[in-house]
Amino acid sequence: MSKIIRFGEDVDGYNIPVLNEREIRAAAGLWFLMLFTSVMFVSFKENFIMFKFSIIAFLLDFIIRVLINPKYSPSLILGRLIVRNQTPEYVGAPQKKFAWVIGLVLATIMFVHLVIVNAFSPITGIICLTCLIFLFFESAFGICLGCKFYPMVYKEKAQYCPGEVCDVKTKQAIQKTTKVQILIVFGFLIFMALTVSVFHANFRTTPYDLFGIEQYFQSK
Repeated sequence: MSKIIRFGEDVDGYNIPVLNEREIRAAAGLWFLMLFTSVMFVSFKENFIMFKFSIIAFLLDFIIRVLINPKYSPSLILGRLIVRNQTPEYVGAPQKKFAWVIGLVLATIMFVHLVIVNAFSPITGIICLTCLIFLFFESAFGICLGCKFYPMVYKEKAQYCPGEVCDVKTKQAIQKTTKVQILIVFGFLIFMALTVSVFHANFRTTPYDLFGIEQYFQSK
């Protein structure tokens, strides 16, 4: 039983249980895609079916992760299959468990609120947005926002963070950002703002079929 119910894997060279960050990021990307698509159905079609299904699946997945074993989490299994040819990047299991407990609590609130009570409110909206932000940062940047709170609660430094962000180190030249690069980003934002202002009317108008292809097929 101890081999089934546990959190993290024992790997030579690491003094605490660890997890594979690559498969975690892959799983986060899958969940972000599913939840974001569900939100789009709610926003544009007022259809909550996929959203409710996603919440149930998300809650069950996190129950397995936190209370049984991440090894048996369906999303992490899919993530493992997706990145099976990539070299593992190990991350400390304790901080991940803390972050996933946060996810489990949020998923439970959403399940009770939206599935059992069958109601939506600013609470569900805020929690959903929070989950999407957490998942996006994990999948896109490899940044575990929930892990950031681990040292505050447990009063100890997290070990084996992705990209060694827990360790104080000197940035390499390729990591440094120059003033010119910062100005380019600001210039890009200003250009986009001006573009939206100039073409505001065009943006609000639906494009017409230049060659009449749609009308041609509709007439058939």
